[in-house]
Amino acid sequence: MTSQSVDALLDEHAELEQRLADPGVLADQTQARKLGRRYAQLGPIVSTANELARVRADRDAARELAAEDRAFAAEADTLDVRVVELETALTELLVPRDPHDSDDVLMEVKSGEGGEESALFAGDLVRMYTRYAEARGWKVELLGSTPSDLGGFKDVTLSVRGRNPAEGVWASLKFEGGVHRVQRVPVTESQGRIHTSAAGVLVFPDTDETPDVEIEEKDIRVDVYRASGHGGQSVNTTDSAVRITHLPTGIVVTCQNERSQLQNKARAMDVLRVRLQAKAEAEAAAAASESRRSQVRTVDRSERIRTYNFPENRISDHRVGFKAHNLSSVLDGNLADVVAALVAAERADAMAGTSSGAVPEGDGAA
Repeated sequence: MTSQSVDALLDEHAELEQRLADPGVLADQTQARKLGRRYAQLGPIVSTANELARVRADRDAARELAAEDRAFAAEADTLDVRVVELETALTELLVPRDPHDSDDVLMEVKSGEGGEESALFAGDLVRMYTRYAEARGWKVELLGSTPSDLGGFKDVTLSVRGRNPAEGVWASLKFEGGVHRVQRVPVTESQGRIHTSAAGVLVFPDTDETPDVEIEEKDIRVDVYRASGHGGQSVNTTDSAVRITHLPTGIVVTCQNERSQLQNKARAMDVLRVRLQAKAEAEAAAAASESRRSQVRTVDRSERIRTYNFPENRISDHRVGFKAHNLSSVLDGNLADVVAALVAAERADAMAGTSSGAVPEGDGAA
């Protein structure tokens, strides 16, 4: 990354600051949120670059003074160490990020092999993600679900939104896409035997921008039905829940959380657009990368990304070799260590794939 590139980011940050102070820009909430996210992304780069410029200036001044007073030599050496630390930090910050990292998220959790036990585990995952999000101050909205008889879920669709642009929900939850395997004694098991079942998770970035996807009426089938809760009991006296099937792709979206059929249809169409946009992006990137290789293809135990072993209270993420014996805590929403391991692995891969070196002298001059 050249000094000109860093200077360009500093200029962009200053320009965004001016635009976000414009009442006309703030009046457009979608535009303001988009600009705010970019401004928040650049914030750590700007602060690190400015501190690096200041520390370099202080080090150079200490070197000059050391010619007259040797006491300044030790200070120059200390500042040299700090310069290296800041150069490393800035280099890491300049590694290209996932463009969706600041986006909100749509999640789908589906039961798979294992019957009712799988549905119960899907419910455990929904609870885990909900608690993790709520602990972060994010808003979780249940868009649609198909409950199972024993209190689990056959499928659930969730919307997870951050409080502000600096809290990229996608940056943390994108790693959850894949097959999750559980090993435990099911409540339906009378002999006390350990069973293995699986649930699948799909994660999609939910941007403020309207997806560039056109959906023709002839390509969708809309079914309406009465929303129901656990055990099949009705939670609505009208047929307000909506299920939309996109015939060309077979994608099915349900929404039952809104008060009216029209509202549920509009929200379901939004979710369908997001899914079709994600599908188009994945297909476009498939020839050049494997960025979505971890997403669910079939909810099959053999395609697991993570195992939840109840007898040993162990959670294992097979992609990065992460293991911890705090399964009960993780299922209570304490996902921080798991997410941190995955973020670190992603960053290491990005660093390995980026040509880098020491940040040139003069980078980040304020």
